[in-house]
Amino acid sequence: MTTLISTQALQRDTHDGFLFNELAFTLRQGDRIGLIGHNGCGKSTLLGLLSGTREATSGTIHVARACRLQHVEQHLPAELASLSMYDALLAPVLEQPELHWRVDSLLAELGFDVETAQVPVHSLSGGQHTRLLLGRALLQEPNVLLLDEPSNHLDLPSLLWLEQFLLTWRGAFILVSHDQRLLDNVTTRSWILRDSRLYDFDLPCGPALAALAEADVAAAARHTAEQKEIDRLAVSSTRLALWGRIYDNVGMARKAKSMQRRIDKLQDEQSFVSDGAPWCLSLRGKALAADQLLALDGLDVRAVPASPLLFQVGQLWLKPGDRVALLGANGSGKSSLLRLCWQAIQAQDERADLRYHRAAHIGYYDQSLKQLADDADLSDALYPFAVQNEAARSQVARKQALIAAGFPYARHGQTVATLSGGERARLLFLGLSLASYHLLLLDEPSNHLDMQGKAELGQALRGFEGGCLLVSHDRDLIEAACNRYWVVADGQLEEWPDAASAYARLSEEDGQASLPVARLELASPVSAQTDVDLQLERLCELEQLLAEDLARKPRHQKPSSQLAWQAELERLNQALGIRS
Repeated sequence: MTTLISTQALQRDTHDGFLFNELAFTLRQGDRIGLIGHNGCGKSTLLGLLSGTREATSGTIHVARACRLQHVEQHLPAELASLSMYDALLAPVLEQPELHWRVDSLLAELGFDVETAQVPVHSLSGGQHTRLLLGRALLQEPNVLLLDEPSNHLDLPSLLWLEQFLLTWRGAFILVSHDQRLLDNVTTRSWILRDSRLYDFDLPCGPALAALAEADVAAAARHTAEQKEIDRLAVSSTRLALWGRIYDNVGMARKAKSMQRRIDKLQDEQSFVSDGAPWCLSLRGKALAADQLLALDGLDVRAVPASPLLFQVGQLWLKPGDRVALLGANGSGKSSLLRLCWQAIQAQDERADLRYHRAAHIGYYDQSLKQLADDADLSDALYPFAVQNEAARSQVARKQALIAAGFPYARHGQTVATLSGGERARLLFLGLSLASYHLLLLDEPSNHLDMQGKAELGQALRGFEGGCLLVSHDRDLIEAACNRYWVVADGQLEEWPDAASAYARLSEEDGQASLPVARLELASPVSAQTDVDLQLERLCELEQLLAEDLARKPRHQKPSSQLAWQAELERLNQALGIRS
């Protein structure tokens, strides 16, 4: 198989030591690779080295002549913000008139209509930004795609679109993502970047992580056995050296030196044991003795004051201990509601349609991560949060909190601008924790977190003492953390009793819900007996589908389909006169 990219002894240094060291790997034609690793381990940097936008400290990267590589980065270039979507898509081939026809074709392939093509880029949703970046890359007709967290900011329909695109993509790709379901579905090979090394597995993400965990257990066992032998030899060497001095015995002294050389060799060859991810995400809050923290009554939600109405909120409220998931498609106005709430709180507005408890200490997580000053060092970036909590105000307290969260002392002088997206997200969570809020408004907080970080966030929110309004498309996080579910649908904000029914309503809004079988509603020329047979046959089929889906692991089940099947079963039971 044709080799498109190969590396030898690739090394990248940072102020904190090696980011990675002595990396050697090959990318072949048709490879479908998932690049996995904890926040800050160098995944985006490695893609930058391969694309030529960054330079290695040492080592070589050989790109074959047949390789046509395109790098799809996490963020849109700032110069595109004021352009229309059409012009932003056209920009890469502006000097190549023979390719202009592809722009119109790509708009349809990416799911954009003519009206959306004229919308300014800055007003697009995160999912639309991802599709635009992908379209700009595809115009160059690449055979290798470097995809840096393309699943960030995507709603469920957009995520399914991306998954289908990657499944049908004929070229090679390296996909950086923290979405294990996506990686398992579209990749066949995994690179795990850890401990400044690259672990290569010819397996999708889940099996690769399991294989690495098994290797870690075996390495730890070998290391323990080797350390026992080293300790035994060290005791013997020390004893022989002592006897050699006491009894002036040259032979014993020679044996002690020989034994020490053996110890040094064993230490040099000792099995490596990973330190694991350095991070620890926690989230402290405070409970407030109040009936309501936030109340919405007849609130109109718009992207900006003069823009069209996105949806209206009837009467909803959030109490202490409530962890509310706010669900809806990209562009439906979820983030707009959070911004509207935050702006009213900041301005201390007296409004009848949006009320909040005046004694509540309220925090906001902005998905753009702009709450942290780019030019501030890590300790100073935390000061606006820490100043709200007397116990965390001192610089010593902030530095101790940074170390506990996984930022070593040597990095405290770094500016926020030099952090990766995941590191920046973790720093913002540390700030929110230091402030110890009564209510948190969280806008897509899992976008930049690695798999471990998402699990820690779910656990932290589940134990959060205050209230929380969470915008997220991460089903694992929603199901782990939330106890109430609001869905934006049909121009309204509705509450649903559980996650499954909320997903079903969201799928229905997107036109994905299963519909009742038409033959049960229409007149049929067949005999009544034949119609009953068909109904019974369908009844058995539905019961089998439902049983098979419920037998799967929860994360692999299809809640929206289950609800549709159950509704159809109930109609069939009524039609057949069967009582449950």
